[in-house]
Amino acid sequence: MSRFVLENEEIRLEVESAGAEIKSLKRKSDGREYMWCGDKQYWGRTAPVLFPIVGSLNEGVYRWQGKEYPMGQHGFARDMEFELVEQSEDTLWFELKATEETLAKYPFDFVLSLGYKLEGSCVRVLWKVYNNGAEAMYYSIGGHPAFMCPILENTKQTDYYIHFDTDKTLKSDSFEGALLVDEVREYPLSDGYMKITEDLFDGDALVMEHDQVHEVALCLPDKTPYLTVKFDTPLVGIWSPTKKNAPFICIEPWYGRADKKGFAGDLSEKEWGNTLKAKERFEASYVIEV
Repeated sequence: MSRFVLENEEIRLEVESAGAEIKSLKRKSDGREYMWCGDKQYWGRTAPVLFPIVGSLNEGVYRWQGKEYPMGQHGFARDMEFELVEQSEDTLWFELKATEETLAKYPFDFVLSLGYKLEGSCVRVLWKVYNNGAEAMYYSIGGHPAFMCPILENTKQTDYYIHFDTDKTLKSDSFEGALLVDEVREYPLSDGYMKITEDLFDGDALVMEHDQVHEVALCLPDKTPYLTVKFDTPLVGIWSPTKKNAPFICIEPWYGRADKKGFAGDLSEKEWGNTLKAKERFEASYVIEV
């Protein structure tokens, strides 16, 4: 495991080869840290990539060509060592390739590339998924970055707001044991703002489908945004551990999500799943602005 640093005049980024995971993002003008530290008391990760699934599988397995494959929540890439394949003044690229170990639990010959590019006060997180096999490949991918909230001394999380690039009432999936159930939760907004309350995450993550929002900001008690995530994904999750009073909030752009309770279909039938034909490549990105 190695740690790599990118910096420009405005920000400093640290990324570990283990999981190709962001570990630190600081603004140079005040030295403020924006990433969660990964304290296992609350949640031991910082910004894992979710691949080849997002969320949980019904009964902990997926089905492919008549066989069942066990897989834990959010897949395996976040727990694997990536290889640094490119480094420049403003960009890092990491790569994870299929191995005998991965093929035993996910029988597709993939290449997963994660990139980080500094753009002023922004970090662009880049994804590339390549199907190196001879048949179609089915997968999901997502981000799970965790950001400090509260971020100022002598404030508490319930002093803060989340701002969305819409003023419509948000419709969120509901969960039972990390699986979706047929119930929709609604969250009215006031000029795009949602007040953070102690019970906001009691029902697990807020998961918005169908391109409801493409920009989410964490805001100070005076409603000034201090961190914004911009994305083109069709789904986004907002999460903090239930009933832990954890001092961070995750903003998670997703191409995919957890199974519905009772889902017993084939991997190719997974809701919000993605398909790559042989030798095809998928590319996407999202931006973290501080």
